[in-house]
Amino acid sequence: MKNFILSLLSLFIIYSCHKEQSTTGSNKSNTINTVKKDSIQNKQPQQEVKTGKKPSDFVSSEYEIQYDAEGDLNQDGLADMALVLRKKTDTLSQRKMLILLKNSDKTYRLDKTSDTVLPNEYNESGYKMHDPEDISIEKGVLNINLYDIGPYGNQFSTFKYINGNLILTYIETYNMGAGSHSSLYYEPLKGKLTEETVNTMKEDMPASTETFKVKKESFLFEKASPDEIIRKAYDSIPHE
Repeated sequence: MKNFILSLLSLFIIYSCHKEQSTTGSNKSNTINTVKKDSIQNKQPQQEVKTGKKPSDFVSSEYEIQYDAEGDLNQDGLADMALVLRKKTDTLSQRKMLILLKNSDKTYRLDKTSDTVLPNEYNESGYKMHDPEDISIEKGVLNINLYDIGPYGNQFSTFKYINGNLILTYIETYNMGAGSHSSLYYEPLKGKLTEETVNTMKEDMPASTETFKVKKESFLFEKASPDEIIRKAYDSIPHE
């Protein structure tokens, strides 16, 4: 009888230990799964709003609208919107530009986003690179106009919808230097670059104009940087 009781006691102890190990393993597994789930959720980026009733619906809390323009950009008879956004707490960060197309029910849909189409607002020394700046939509064309009487000069670029894509159609620059004023007129779709130089050292300020054939290019709004594009186009032509 004594041996029977001892056997029962041993079986009870073994069962209890096995149950405790199973519970501990289950809790550990649940903890790992919870940590993994939380990590995945934390890594997921904030989703962009694709449709909204008003332009501000597309602006997250960390951004503010710096400039806006209204007009029929895709030529469907409805007034679309272009927005320039900058971070509220970091004006030195790269700005965004959004293209919102209007729907027939008067809501908007986000069609294009660019992080490159606008240059930095300030240089490394905190100097504003272009002042004033403005954007507009006229006759199906998006205009981005940047002005500066200093070293950065003026830069005007235009974009137009072609087969559903917003394409860079024109860049114009104007710079005043010591002894001369120079302008560039670039039509990437035509592969045409015109350089105009005015000699300010002479009383009659003679001007010379030369047009070059360059490689035809198609630049999408989403990836276009007019600063970089005009620089590369200029570097591709012969210089004295």
